[in-house]
Amino acid sequence: MTNIERQAEQQFQKMTETPIWRLIIQLSIPTIITMLITNIYNVVDTAFVGRLGTSASGAVGVVFGFMAIIQAFGFLFGQGGGSIVSRLLGNREIDRATTTASTAFACSLFMGVVLSVFGFVSLDSLVVWLGSTPTIAPYAKSYIIYILVAAPFMTTSFTMNNLLRYEGKAALGMVGMLTGSILNIAGDYVLMFVFKMGIAGAGLSTCLSQVISWGILLSMFVRGKTTSRLRMTFVQIKAALLSDIVLTGLPSLLRQALNSVTTILLNVLAASYGDEAVAAMSIVNRVTFFVFSIALGMGQGYQPVSAFNYGAHRYRRVRKALWFTLISGEIFITLAAFGVIQFPDDIIRIFRDDAAVVAIGHRALILQMLVLPSLPLCVVTEMTYQCTGHKAGAALLSSLRGGVFFIPSLLILSKVHGLSGIQEAQPLAYIFSFVISIVFLTWYLGHLPKEDELPTND
Repeated sequence: MTNIERQAEQQFQKMTETPIWRLIIQLSIPTIITMLITNIYNVVDTAFVGRLGTSASGAVGVVFGFMAIIQAFGFLFGQGGGSIVSRLLGNREIDRATTTASTAFACSLFMGVVLSVFGFVSLDSLVVWLGSTPTIAPYAKSYIIYILVAAPFMTTSFTMNNLLRYEGKAALGMVGMLTGSILNIAGDYVLMFVFKMGIAGAGLSTCLSQVISWGILLSMFVRGKTTSRLRMTFVQIKAALLSDIVLTGLPSLLRQALNSVTTILLNVLAASYGDEAVAAMSIVNRVTFFVFSIALGMGQGYQPVSAFNYGAHRYRRVRKALWFTLISGEIFITLAAFGVIQFPDDIIRIFRDDAAVVAIGHRALILQMLVLPSLPLCVVTEMTYQCTGHKAGAALLSSLRGGVFFIPSLLILSKVHGLSGIQEAQPLAYIFSFVISIVFLTWYLGHLPKEDELPTND
């Protein structure tokens, strides 16, 4: 038995025999830590930029829309390739897993270059499309040029991190992503205030930290820390493989792309109420995602367990993993949302101590927290469909919260209720998505085999 085969067998035993609760927690902890540190960076970044003024604070929210597009393509190939890799490893097909991982990486790199070139060619128009006001635009341009340089590194970093997670090697992904986030926090302060670069310093810090993070993640595959490998000789530009990766990852692309579209739309609609409204909604979205990241981290620990065991035909473990993740996520997110509701104004002031921003953000933040407990069921249902290869259902579910329900709610309510409608749109979309997700989850559990095709020790 070769070293790769021995490593693959050990990983197989771990993923199919470790008690579900222990395995998900083991895989979730690195992801949760990474997401928390990343979100702490977002908090610090926004707080630092907020010291430059309300327009600069609004620029961060504007550029976040483009960063969501970059992340969307990274997740498209990372989650698409990763889900397939996990199922292949569960079925002990190592070479096919390496081919899939290498092809996903190459596609991600290509799209990163395309986004970078597109951004530089249309820079002036781009910041306007993203929702900049005339006062926000100069800050947004100073920030986004560094994001454009880093785009190929960012797409492939997201892809590699997802490939590592789906292999059950989330701790390795944590090392790379965590290092980048910590360096980013330190770089923000040094470049923005010591070297007095202002918002451009925040952009440069993000660029440099992303390149370093990329190098660390790539080294995990090059140094043989993984079962699948990244090898250019294994890249296959074939229609069947590419369509499988893209269709499997499509829910992630839709989810991230729609988040970007709705962020841009939200900025455009809020801009008519001033820079304070843009800054307030940007802050509320960041706080909401910070709270949600705990439950999402549990879900990302669940994904490789679900995909691997589905590929290995351990259906009882898939079912147990689903319920454990759903219940745990619900408990965590309910407690966290309750905590935020106690101090909404104080939390908003961390980002921007502006009375107008706090006044606008207060109601929006309360509404988001009240409906946030509906999200774990929506996310677990989406992830389950995607991890187990139910492409059409996964694509539909992923488009609900950020598109099918949110965009019409935003457009209609902003016309009917003005700024109050903008605050109400996302919570309403969450409620509608929750109802539909219950139907999809019920159908899935009714059709998932109740018995394993192979014996299991769990």
